[in-house]
Amino acid sequence: MKSLTVIGVICLFILTSCNSEPKEIAYGSDGCHFCSMTIVDKQHAAQFMTKKGRSYSFDATECMLNYLREVEPETVALYRVNDYTKPGFFVDATKATYLISAKIPSPMGAFLTGFSKEDEAIKAQADNLGKLFTWTELNEKFKNENPF
Repeated sequence: MKSLTVIGVICLFILTSCNSEPKEIAYGSDGCHFCSMTIVDKQHAAQFMTKKGRSYSFDATECMLNYLREVEPETVALYRVNDYTKPGFFVDATKATYLISAKIPSPMGAFLTGFSKEDEAIKAQADNLGKLFTWTELNEKFKNENPF
């Protein structure tokens, strides 16, 4: 009987530790893992989840990129950013298009905004000027420059 209880507890532990979805951000109460600011902006928040199921949340994409300097990429299961055109809606950060424009402020001052669709980013660029980036280009920029 005791061994069945132990097996049951182990199975329960395994099932609960294998998260396939990141923890939802509690806007207004969760803090950024990089700068410790409270996450309130639903247009600029970002998040990544490790392969072990641990979620890390950020008030801005630039905070996540700076934090990722110390993280081995092979340990990350997924990266997410808010879609600027759909506040609170997350998209795959590796597939998003990014705009850095002085006319669209972000929480930490890098003026960095993510879009799920490239055509929406191009329209925002036409309206607000700035420069477009892919995920790969953005990572290179943050590795080579310290925007803070």
